Amino acid sequence: MKISFQYFRDLRDLFRDPEVRGLLPSVAGTLLMGTVFYRIVEGWGWGNSLYFSVITLTTVGYGDYSPQTGLGRLFTIFYLVIGIGLLLAFVNVIAKRKLEILDKRQVGD
Repeated sequence: MKISFQYFRDLRDLFRDPEVRGLLPSVAGTLLMGTVFYRIVEGWGWGNSLYFSVITLTTVGYGDYSPQTGLGRLFTIFYLVIGIGLLLAFVNVIAKRKLEILDKRQVGD
């Protein structure tokens, strides 16, 4: 049980970090923007639109979905450029914060 409680304490501390709190709305907003766009322009369902937004920004790109309209393709180009940079910044802040937590824990031992 100690491990699971420690995980939740670390998660709580992580989301108290000002950098994480600053980037989280931007990441969520970017995913929401992509989801709504693909829902409206490409006519996909909400789940598929969110799925495509996530796999696009994480650069997984399974290839099972792709924009079929010119507007969808153009949006995806800009969505990738902006979204990947934002997502990388978010992951970087989380990794940095997690390393700080681990360093403090090791020093405290």
